[in-house]
Amino acid sequence: MKYYLIAGERSGDLHGSNLIKAIRRHDSEAECRAWGGEMMQEAGAELVTHYADMAFMGFWEVAKNLGTISGFMKKCKADILAYRPDAVILIDYAGFNMRIARFAKQNGIKTFYYISPKVWAWNQKRALKLKRDVDRLFVIFPFEKEFFRQYNYDVDYVGNPLFDAIADFTPNPSFLKDQQLDPAKPIVALLPGSRKQEVEQMLTLMVQTKPHFPEAQFVIAAVSNLPQTLYAPFIKQGVRLVTDAAYDLLSVATAALVTSGTATLETALFEVPQVVCYKTGGVSYAIAKRLIRVPYISLVNLIAQKEAVKELIQNELTPKNLTSELEAILPNGLKRTQQINDYRQVKAILGEKGASERAGELMVKYLMEK
Repeated sequence: MKYYLIAGERSGDLHGSNLIKAIRRHDSEAECRAWGGEMMQEAGAELVTHYADMAFMGFWEVAKNLGTISGFMKKCKADILAYRPDAVILIDYAGFNMRIARFAKQNGIKTFYYISPKVWAWNQKRALKLKRDVDRLFVIFPFEKEFFRQYNYDVDYVGNPLFDAIADFTPNPSFLKDQQLDPAKPIVALLPGSRKQEVEQMLTLMVQTKPHFPEAQFVIAAVSNLPQTLYAPFIKQGVRLVTDAAYDLLSVATAALVTSGTATLETALFEVPQVVCYKTGGVSYAIAKRLIRVPYISLVNLIAQKEAVKELIQNELTPKNLTSELEAILPNGLKRTQQINDYRQVKAILGEKGASERAGELMVKYLMEK
């Protein structure tokens, strides 16, 4: 059968690659075409467009690039019609993918959605659009199944795919030596994200904490899809850089400063104490503040249903506050032990690995039943 997958971010590329592998285990003749990245391509998909070309964040930033996004939308729709897949598989990336779901449904193409849009966080009535346009929804948080039940929408809870990615990860035994890091000194991982605008903004703030911790080694988790010159000003300030090696870095990190997103949960699963950072444009933040319907922005806190990790948002995100919170999660810090204990509770709530395998098996099964 033919599968058309769409992921618009680095994390979606990772989960999409594992999903493709699972689909192929259950459908030996599977053909995959995708919008994604290198990982999906390596898993066997024919790549149409790279997610880096579509990486816009924030309400205002998206509004400024509507023409570009519209062009991608037209290209995607035309490509789907030309390919005529048995199923379109949408991976997160709500703004784009919910529109594609409607289009695919109108054209009689089976629609699957893996990693549901966070409709429970804001504009909850979008759940009705998902019910209308998506044949099967595969969710990754336990509370999502109950949420969609309010709309008489039966969804499949498959577990969280981050467990798969981390379980499949083997640390590089020579990582510390290769990066010339001292195992006797604390390592502070800086995870600024994978979009150019957030990386510039977050690193400018994160690196300002460095002078307060002269014994610590500050290391940026960079990504290869962004120009390395973007990180150059921070390297000049004595910060180390590793590229496409976030898991290796987290496996040896003492603490972390993390931009809100998937990386907050990845950091928690590695049991690295963290401070969550979030800052966007003034207009985007004002809009988001009016729409958000959940008490936290980090996945860790949403799953724990309490403030397991400190969130520094918008005006609270200052070098002074970052320094204070980082001190609290380093060894002998007041919050370190409790945060690690809370991480273990989050792990227990999420369950075990196998999300990609379960989702892939179910997708093939549902298609076979048609």
